Amino acid sequence: MIVIALGMGCDRGAAIAQNKIYTPIPLTPGNEISDKLSENDIPTGQGNFARDYSVPLQSGDQVSIDLSSDNFDTIVTLMTAKGETVAENDDGPDGTTNSLLFTRITKPGNYVVRVKAFGETPGGPFKLKLTKLKPTN
Repeated sequence: MIVIALGMGCDRGAAIAQNKIYTPIPLTPGNEISDKLSENDIPTGQGNFARDYSVPLQSGDQVSIDLSSDNFDTIVTLMTAKGETVAENDDGPDGTTNSLLFTRITKPGNYVVRVKAFGETPGGPFKLKLTKLKPTN
């Protein structure tokens, strides 16, 4: 999608084109990534920001999503490609403000892992890892 913005301050006939297409960052299961949440990411309307990652998952996959930061209180959300929340976690079981989410996938497809800061915090550095869990026999 290309948006053309014409303003009063532009020279006659001048146009500024902005090309901002929503594209989540690919996330590979099993690989921990280090990234940074900032004011340049998706504004949530709640005074904080979010960053999205895409991952293909299959029916029956059991996943854990581990999100940690020393700079902000993390929230991790797993969503369908249509934006429907599958599961969400604010504070993990270790007593910190890091997030740890476990869920089983019931429908195959592309999913979105959303990293967000709690409260009116812009964010900072974080680590994210999605792991496909294997059942034990």
